[in-house]
Amino acid sequence: MTSVRIAAASLVSLLIAATCLAAEDQGKQEKWIQLFNGKDLTGWKVKICGHELGDNFGNTFRVEDGLLKVCYDAYEKFGGKFGHIFYDKPFSNYRLRVEYRFVGKQVPGGPGWARRNSGIMIHGQSPESMGKNQKFPASIEVQLLGGSGSGKRPTANLCTPGTNVVMDGKLVTRHVTNSTSKTYHGEQWVTVEVEARGNSIKHVVEGETVLAYTDPQLDEKDGGARKLMEAGQKKMLTGGSISLQSESHPVEFRKVEMLKLPD
Repeated sequence: MTSVRIAAASLVSLLIAATCLAAEDQGKQEKWIQLFNGKDLTGWKVKICGHELGDNFGNTFRVEDGLLKVCYDAYEKFGGKFGHIFYDKPFSNYRLRVEYRFVGKQVPGGPGWARRNSGIMIHGQSPESMGKNQKFPASIEVQLLGGSGSGKRPTANLCTPGTNVVMDGKLVTRHVTNSTSKTYHGEQWVTVEVEARGNSIKHVVEGETVLAYTDPQLDEKDGGARKLMEAGQKKMLTGGSISLQSESHPVEFRKVEMLKLPD
C-alpha cells in the first residue's frame, strides 16, 4: 500500500473514531426524564369535561401492563367527555418523545372525526384554570391520528384550540394544519417527538421532521383565551402545560419522556 493510501486510510479511521466518540458523549449528556413511570399516574392530573379536576371518570386514564391507557369500558356512550391528563409541571424548552398506538373500537357517541384520534397538548393553560365544562385547554395540539385501513391520514398535525401560530412569516388562524408524515394503519407503535425551542416548534415522526412553525400565541378572538389574558397570561407562548388527550377512541402510550434544553 502506498504512503498516500495509508494516510487516507488512517484519516478515515480517525474520522470514524471521532464520530463514534462524539455520539457517545452526546448520549451521555442527554438526560431524558421519564414523565410516565410505567407503574401508576404519579405526577399527573386528570381533567375530564363535565367533571372537577382530579375526577378520573370511569377510570378513563389508567396504567396496565406498564402502559398508560385511555379506556372507555365504563362508558355507555361518550357524551362529550373530552379529557386530558396533565403532567404536574410546566415546561418551556425541551424535546418531548411519545410512543403511542390506537387499539380497539371507538366508544359509542364519539364524533366521527375523533375516530383513531388523540393528541399531545403543549404550551397549554394549567388544568386549574380550566372551566368544569371546558372541552380543551387553550394550547398547541400535536394531533395524533391513526389510519382507517386505506387512504392517507397523516399524524403529528397541528391543531390550535384557542391559539394561533406563524408559518412562512404569516399568522395562521385555521384550526388544523396537516403534517407531511406517512399514514400509520392498524395497531402499530408510532414515535412522535416535539421540539420546542423558545418560540420555535417542530414535529418529528419516526425521525423525520414533518411540520415546523413559530410564535405560538393565544387567539384574542377566542373567549377562553381572552379570559386567560385578562387574568395575566401573556399572549405569546413560550411554555406551559403538557397533556395527553382522551377523545373517544382507546389509545395506549408506552413512553412519555422529555429532554430539557438550555433556556
